[in-house]
Amino acid sequence: MTATAEVDRLQPSLRAPGRRTATFSLAAAALAGLMAALTGPMTGVVAAALGLFALTAWRPITATYVYLGTLPFIAGIQRGDLIPLLRPNEALLVVLTAGVCAGGYARFLMGRPLALRLRPLDLPLATFVMLATLWPVVSLMLRGATPKGTELIALLPAVKLAGLFLLVRITVRTAAQLRRCIRLVIWTAAALGGIAVLQTLGVRPVLSLLGTYWGIDAGLPESSARGSATLGHSIATGDYILIGLGLLIAAAVRGLIGRKERLLLGLVLGTGLLASGQFSTWLAALVAGGIVAYRIPEVRRRAIRFAPLAACALVIGAPAVLGRLQGIDGELGVPQSWLVRWDNVTYLYLPPLFEDYGFVIGVSPDSVLMAPDIWRDVIWIESGYLQFLWIGGIPLLAGFIWLSVAVLRHAHDVASRRDALGACGTCIEMAWGVLMVVSVLDPHIFLRGTGDLLFSLVALTSGRLLDDERARGSTRPRTDAQA
Repeated sequence: MTATAEVDRLQPSLRAPGRRTATFSLAAAALAGLMAALTGPMTGVVAAALGLFALTAWRPITATYVYLGTLPFIAGIQRGDLIPLLRPNEALLVVLTAGVCAGGYARFLMGRPLALRLRPLDLPLATFVMLATLWPVVSLMLRGATPKGTELIALLPAVKLAGLFLLVRITVRTAAQLRRCIRLVIWTAAALGGIAVLQTLGVRPVLSLLGTYWGIDAGLPESSARGSATLGHSIATGDYILIGLGLLIAAAVRGLIGRKERLLLGLVLGTGLLASGQFSTWLAALVAGGIVAYRIPEVRRRAIRFAPLAACALVIGAPAVLGRLQGIDGELGVPQSWLVRWDNVTYLYLPPLFEDYGFVIGVSPDSVLMAPDIWRDVIWIESGYLQFLWIGGIPLLAGFIWLSVAVLRHAHDVASRRDALGACGTCIEMAWGVLMVVSVLDPHIFLRGTGDLLFSLVALTSGRLLDDERARGSTRPRTDAQA
């Protein structure tokens, strides 16, 4: 079979199952909405869950599409607000995974083999997940303590990342599906960036919407100071937009995104980065820019062309930038929030870490502390590396370093490709490199949305497409001559 024929075989056609899947999804959503209007919201939620379960059992790739498409808009809803003990995206992941597993089991009973294979990344990934979930509980029990409910709930993000990794790896099987996932990540990141910009510009309908489930009080001036958007967290929003922008650049230089589309998306994403209003996000953007410029020569050669786009983004994002600059301490030259962070670390986190050698085996699975003052309720740990030591001690920190080395080696190898897999590899190389730098300041890997995107991208590049000879060289879109 020729290479051209092989490429054509992997392209979606007008009669592809994706069209039927989309039609079925819209019909199911409309039916769920009608049932919710007639019988109450819970009935609609149950109907939607059953519909998604059936749909993902029939078409497993739908699970990845649905999760990536809804992630930045529902992950910011607080745990327990809509669903007991869970965030909506966590509950959605449970339903989607259950549907995929049920469908896979049914196909296995009909005689179809299970396409499961161990990969080089699996051992460091499994080790990290075990050290982030089981080891903290074992550490507590070795010290004679019984895990509390909040400590067990604190383990859910790591469990979620492992489950999402397996879901994406199993369901994405063709080049067309990979390209759709790339576009889905980029466009939803742009939508998130647009919401963040409108929030910082003080658009009242947007502020009112964010005040429903996303923790914004539209009546306070602080509600538009930083672009927390629908992730409900400005740092998480900045991370998500930055990863989307990195993926856009990596895809654009490979010809996967059209010129007008990438200009529009680049403007929105670049403005959204500024609108996040976070110094750590802007630092991450500088680090990412250095990595991209080093790894992608085309970006260095065309850098001057991005100047007008950067100027437009700066003008639109000026309110958030100016607001943050006003918060810099005049004497020390650092943001006031960083001074509070330093006090939290030195007075509340470091003493337990070094008492009885807590940093060796960990202090607690839950890194959130009750505030000792009255102007705040809880205190969040301010460093990713300190969080690793707090949760699992030196073993967890070592597991993260091992995983990071393995991921960066894998990404470096994949990034040399000139197709969609290569675009994902370049984005991983950029995003994970940034993660290792900015984790000094914040626990980014467990932030809502950030870890989800990172683990999804790693899963996309370590599945069947990577070593399936039928797909090698086929994840690029068809040229006019091939079409």
